[in-house]
Amino acid sequence: MAVVTGAESGIGRATAVRLARDGMDVGITWYADEDAAARTAAEVRAHGGRAAVEHLDLTRLPDAADAVDRLADALGRIDVLVNNAGTGTAISFLDTDFATLREVVDVDLLGPYLCSQRAARRMVGQGGGGRIVNVTSVHAHQPRVGAAPYCAAKGGLGLLTQTMALELAEHGITVNAVAPGEIATPMTGQEDTDVHTVERPGVPLGRPGDAREVAAVVAFLAGPEAGYVTGASWPVDGGMLRMGPMAGSHLTDHSWRRP
Repeated sequence: MAVVTGAESGIGRATAVRLARDGMDVGITWYADEDAAARTAAEVRAHGGRAAVEHLDLTRLPDAADAVDRLADALGRIDVLVNNAGTGTAISFLDTDFATLREVVDVDLLGPYLCSQRAARRMVGQGGGGRIVNVTSVHAHQPRVGAAPYCAAKGGLGLLTQTMALELAEHGITVNAVAPGEIATPMTGQEDTDVHTVERPGVPLGRPGDAREVAAVVAFLAGPEAGYVTGASWPVDGGMLRMGPMAGSHLTDHSWRRP
């Protein structure tokens, strides 16, 4: 059984459906749109999986992490946790107020920490190992102006992933990160966009990613074929990180391609 946080839309929804296609029951959490979470659950069931739904507000810590235990109780166990729920900012470092900083760090770092603790304790108790996949960002590896709290939290989640991988390995639990670039989701204002019709000159593959492309990598890391993979970060970014200081979805032409 898998728990996917933030599964009402975007990467979380695509991941929940993909894991159901792969034969898993799925626990779904939602933050803002219960009806959307119900639609995700219906898709999971349409693929033959059982589904359970819980509200999760990661600004209400530590109690919010109880949702992981409730979903595990509802579906009988937990074998996979995907920490996908997240939030971000578009404000300068100098202008960021404490409330905004605290919200982003709670949702993007402390929440995944506590949810992973709950899941890992159950996995250890069950025996047989498990999988934890943290959805970070390319900005866990490279900074972005206007996103200081987000970069700090996602960078911290990246190092937490590595530490968890070391500590949980003896229990047969692997821990990896998936680091998306620009993906067509509600967070980027592109839900249901045909990514092949959108030009992104600043991305080597020339377009945004589709949420299902991220879900496919999460599903690999959550599955049996990734049993010897742990502590790694898997960018799903169309090659953007390989550009280093030239990177950016904001670029408007292809001049960087020429020496």
